[in-house]
Amino acid sequence: MITQKTPLEKGSKKLINAWAFYDWANSVYSLVISSAIFPIYFGALFTDINTISFFNYDIKNTAVISFGTAMAFVIVALISPLLSGIADYIGNKKKFMKIFVYLGSLSCIGLYWFDLETIYLGLLFYFLAMIGLWSSLVFYNSYLPDIAFPDQQDRASARGFSYGYVGSVLLLLVNLAMVMQPTVFGIEGTGYEASMKAMKYSFISVGIWWAAFSQYSFYYLPKSNHEVKVTKDILWNGYKELKKVWEQLKNLSRLKRFLPAFFLYSMALQTVLLVAAYFGEEEIAWADSSEKTVGLIVSILLIQIVAIFGAMLTARASERFGNVRVLIVINFIWVGLCIIAYYTRTPVQFYTVAGMVGMVMGGLQSLSRSTYSKLLPKTLDTTSFFSFYDVTEKIGIVIGMVCFGLVDHISGSMRNGILFFIIFFVLGALMLMRIPKLASVSSES
Repeated sequence: MITQKTPLEKGSKKLINAWAFYDWANSVYSLVISSAIFPIYFGALFTDINTISFFNYDIKNTAVISFGTAMAFVIVALISPLLSGIADYIGNKKKFMKIFVYLGSLSCIGLYWFDLETIYLGLLFYFLAMIGLWSSLVFYNSYLPDIAFPDQQDRASARGFSYGYVGSVLLLLVNLAMVMQPTVFGIEGTGYEASMKAMKYSFISVGIWWAAFSQYSFYYLPKSNHEVKVTKDILWNGYKELKKVWEQLKNLSRLKRFLPAFFLYSMALQTVLLVAAYFGEEEIAWADSSEKTVGLIVSILLIQIVAIFGAMLTARASERFGNVRVLIVINFIWVGLCIIAYYTRTPVQFYTVAGMVGMVMGGLQSLSRSTYSKLLPKTLDTTSFFSFYDVTEKIGIVIGMVCFGLVDHISGSMRNGILFFIIFFVLGALMLMRIPKLASVSSES
């Protein structure tokens, strides 16, 4: 196992790059599994039927994904305080980050066996992969104040998202080639069978990529920011730390006002991103299955490429106009995008929306992370504060995915679910307006 030998100084370019490189490693899951190949594969399995039976009750297949995703985030929200508290307490957050990276990567490989005959096993691997990804991000995000100074954090956060976009696009291009030209890669079978098999191989490639490229980050990231003695109370320490964070919020006016706004707009943002590919697969009028496969992957690639520039532009805009102002503007842009998406039916319209989504997708995520980091009080327990941030995000996703799944299942249309989230972007923007102006990039103390 690779271990760090020489600690790097906080703020050093090499340390920041090593931290950001984990986005390169894990973003292939978000792109290939959540956004591109898996939704296409999942849709192809349900060409004849569109329901999955649970306890003799048939549930719409896309609603199952929504409910399964919500359940995964319930688990993450429950265990992340425990794990992050332990990590902060014993001073070894990197060890826990590794555990979830390997859980996620192995589960991605397990998706190779996702099929109608083994649907429940496949859904289990899908479930575990999500837990692996999002739990690892609790520890990854908490490293930001440890590896970069406040005036570096906007660009460091944006750099991470940019690395993620570039890395995931590279692997997706290879996977696209495999799906479209399987015989070139030695994949045998008829056109449909070979393409489906190529999609399964792409799941394996994600697992290997994720685990392999994480090693660079593991090598340079510090083991911890402090060392303390372990006691019998360690299991409950994370929840006690969350309680302390909650109590501290009373005296942190900016942070106290930022978190409810983040909860609302993140609920809408993450839900929309998680269901976007399923929306494109089901609601867009593609000419045939081949055009659908290429069209969905091209649109996802377009989002990723545009998002690279979007994240960088957002970071620069925040330096000029301030983090909160930029976040407010982006939220209102998302309101417009939800309205446009509701009326989107043709591939050309879908590509147009994809380009606009890419411009503001990474910017909202990146700037939210760095804004929160700037608002933190001066503390060594960064994992506890970021655990609170992540729990806020996960609870929002749970509520968002359940609401979307119910609207989708009851109405039979994903369009109504997309339109439903406009209210959360509006409320998020309005609540951001209540945050006092940031006087500087330094943290609130």
